[in-house]
Amino acid sequence: MTDISEEDGEDRPMWPAIRKGWRRRCPCCGSGPLLRGYLKVRDSCPVCGQELFHQRADDGPAYLTILIVGHLMAPILMAVFLEYRPDPLVLASAFVVGTVALSLFLLPRLKGVVIAIQWAKRMHGFGSGDVEVA
Repeated sequence: MTDISEEDGEDRPMWPAIRKGWRRRCPCCGSGPLLRGYLKVRDSCPVCGQELFHQRADDGPAYLTILIVGHLMAPILMAVFLEYRPDPLVLASAFVVGTVALSLFLLPRLKGVVIAIQWAKRMHGFGSGDVEVA
């Protein structure tokens, strides 16, 4: 499954890859699962055979998750506190649950997006004929 862009080294389509990564699917075919378990990336796609072990998502998805969750929850926390003045224990409990739930939802999706961007930009060995230098 080789297209013209793979042969001349140009970037692959970014937004389709990002949408596939958000759905935690292979950025190449969109059918195979990207992750094995919650955050473990597969070595290769079981459908199209695209090698995925090149990925270097590292701490990027965690930083993005913290950034997004913090920017969403902090203003909501302030607005709820100023408008309703709930008991501090109720407020803390509700926002801890909300923060953890949102973080657990976003983390694997953002990891898929980071890997998809790397694939689309041919970073870290995802390009054809690229050699990783140590």
